[in-house]
Amino acid sequence: MPILDAQDVRRAYGARTVLDGVSLTLVTGDRVGLVGANGSGKSTLGRILAGVEEPDAGQLVLRRGARVGYLPQEPTFEGDPTALEAALSGLRDWSAAIAAHEAASEALARGEDHDKWLAAQAEAAATIEHIGGWDLAHRAEAMLTRVGAPDPGRRVSAMSGGERRRVDLARVLVARPDLAIFDEPTNHLDVDTIEWLEGHLANEQPGALLLITHDRFFLDRVVRRTIELSEGTLFLYEGGYEAYLEQKAEREAHAARAESNRQNLLRRELDWLRRSAPARTTKQKARIQRAEDVIAQKGPRSARDVALHLTAARSGKTVLDLEDLVVEVEGRTLIDGLTMSLVPGERIGIVGPNGCGKTTLLRTLLGERAPASGKITVGQSTKITYLGQKREGLDESQTVFENVAEGRMRVELGERVMDTRAYLERFLFSGEAQRQPVASLSGGEKARVLLAKLLLTPTNLLVLDEPTNDLDVATLASLEEMLVELNGTALVVTHDRWFLDRVATGILAFEGDGEVVRYPGGYTSYKELRAAREEEKREVAPVEAPKPAASAAPKKRRALTYGERLELDSMMETIEAAEAKVTELEAKLADPTLYASSGETMERAVASHRDAQAELERLMARWEELELKREAGEAD
Repeated sequence: MPILDAQDVRRAYGARTVLDGVSLTLVTGDRVGLVGANGSGKSTLGRILAGVEEPDAGQLVLRRGARVGYLPQEPTFEGDPTALEAALSGLRDWSAAIAAHEAASEALARGEDHDKWLAAQAEAAATIEHIGGWDLAHRAEAMLTRVGAPDPGRRVSAMSGGERRRVDLARVLVARPDLAIFDEPTNHLDVDTIEWLEGHLANEQPGALLLITHDRFFLDRVVRRTIELSEGTLFLYEGGYEAYLEQKAEREAHAARAESNRQNLLRRELDWLRRSAPARTTKQKARIQRAEDVIAQKGPRSARDVALHLTAARSGKTVLDLEDLVVEVEGRTLIDGLTMSLVPGERIGIVGPNGCGKTTLLRTLLGERAPASGKITVGQSTKITYLGQKREGLDESQTVFENVAEGRMRVELGERVMDTRAYLERFLFSGEAQRQPVASLSGGEKARVLLAKLLLTPTNLLVLDEPTNDLDVATLASLEEMLVELNGTALVVTHDRWFLDRVATGILAFEGDGEVVRYPGGYTSYKELRAAREEEKREVAPVEAPKPAASAAPKKRRALTYGERLELDSMMETIEAAEAKVTELEAKLADPTLYASSGETMERAVASHRDAQAELERLMARWEELELKREAGEAD
């Protein structure tokens, strides 16, 4: 029997319909992912299924006695509980059963109606065992620790938004409901906690799960079915994110073929109607009716993608230099001697546990706080664009158009000039949506408005703090494509592993005790290299001589980090490939037929050669930098 059966559910806000008769059945063991564009109604559907919001129409049937747990994007708590009290607040049935068992035990001790109270005691005990046992307080404390929540005795009023969210996540996990609905469960979690949560939900959490998430790794590793909400309709696919992409492409190709056939039939029927005499026979009337039916049919609405464009400013050879940087907060050393260079085309992902100092590092690089020691050199031509976690920079009382246009009817995209309304349509804001006040938008829609505004500023360094929070999958894919295709330079704090694998050329990892290590490649490469580094440490540790405890001399830093050694080892092969690309493009430029082709083709060839030459120069500069460090280390 299903845990929850929803049929023909409808919900509209004013003239905007977000759920247009959707149906969904969830059974025990289900692991379902819900995806869709920002503002498509995913959170609305989650709230309705959780019983938090009423639909305009439709029927929801919950199995008798089934418990539903719900994690909203913005947690709310009754009163001001401690973290432990909040984590246990999802266990009202358990608390009631504990109280009933105690009352029955006291009545039995007083000698009252033995059979009645013995039955009540047994019923309460059965409920307690069914929900999770007698000592759930210890389980709640352990769960709070595992998800990185604050001290169990701390009040929620004293917590940050991320800490409150982690406490709320613990609440749902501890309750172990028959159906758990999670709205963006990975927000405010570090990567290690997300990976733990994947395993927990896939293997240990009982009941059914509905996961509203943009985390594509998470979808691939947890869900068995993926549901897309688009234009008020649900589309069901088997498997995780990659399977969803493949099946969606097949569905859209089939729909395109069907629409092509419909258009051909429509042309034939219209041509017949124009040429035919007034209908007299039954056969003629039937054909006219068929033609009218074809005309009345609506073809599939084309899916629209977000089109992001970076207004690039020319970079110097070095964008940013850090030399022996030390960052401290309230006497605690977060970064202890970080030295690195950022050159054009490098995109560095920054990862580490919550509270390790990732955002503090960005604020230090932006000049918002001073380092304890060390040197930060920003390139002379470096122009920074910053997207913070709090999404600062929008006036919520103004409309989408007013926020981005700032009084301009036309905007500049590099050397192009574009109508502001047309520019906003590239971010999926139609004419009506452009007139909406920002305050009425979802979190993801606000993030899109801010991106539209920020990307108009000429820049050669993007500093992004959790850019993937709130963005839908389509916008994330467009942001990734923009950074990679334009060979943009970026520093990105994110827990989105898919994003890092697609975009990052290197990873800066906070590894504890102030140590920050740079690894080449994306997230998967970083995990492999870090595991190898940890293994190397374990192998070397037993043969190292113990250091005298009394020695106060500062430790000498290795000239090349482990990640830099790996980068240097593979650098010549990368340089050879870059040289081959430059040579190939130079041959194209030397071909006289190129100049007989269109101006656009020639411009593309020249731009490709310029970019390839810049990439080769970047690689050579990086190789020289690493070689100098290696030689200095050997000299020491």
